[in-house]
Amino acid sequence: MKALLLIDIQNGFCPGGNLAVPDGDKVVPVANRLIESGKYDLIVASQDWHPEGHGSFASSHPGKQPFDLHVLSGKPQMMWPDHCVQGTKDAELHPELRVPEIDLILQKGENHHVDSYSAFRDNDQDAITGLSNFFQDQAVDEIDICGLATDYCVKFSALDALEMLPGVKVRFIEDASRGITPEGVTAAIDEMRAKGIGIITSADVIDG
Repeated sequence: MKALLLIDIQNGFCPGGNLAVPDGDKVVPVANRLIESGKYDLIVASQDWHPEGHGSFASSHPGKQPFDLHVLSGKPQMMWPDHCVQGTKDAELHPELRVPEIDLILQKGENHHVDSYSAFRDNDQDAITGLSNFFQDQAVDEIDICGLATDYCVKFSALDALEMLPGVKVRFIEDASRGITPEGVTAAIDEMRAKGIGIITSADVIDG
């Protein structure tokens, strides 16, 4: 069973969003081609779904500005602009994404006191989202991961997939992803590759 995991392809991370990733909207047509390719048995999308006043928001900490480094639940935490607040347009999946063909939409980051980059568990690695159990129940043995942003939620999701689903083949689709900084993307890809995650393009999937 082969799965495609789309990470946080939401308005908030695309141009015009509250935490826009450069060229974040460029992943949408690539993701759609992957969805339409017929190469996947299962398609899952994660969705950042923060309550108002989430602890990762700079606005929740007097004197802190977006992109300051702070502490949340005893761990270092980047302070973000308010983004992907539950029920807002910013939190919606991108309107051009082929949402009807997605089998499961999994929401994350709902705990006020801890962020959740990974689609599999919170950053403190205490609470899990249930995605690993879902994939196990579906007998998934291959997962291709892409979306936003490479250097944060995509990377952590890929690393957690590798750790929490032993024996499952994990690949990162580079051209279906975008990151916050070029340096962060390079470091994330190097880290994923070093851990044994395959680095591929959408053409490798569609034409392979």
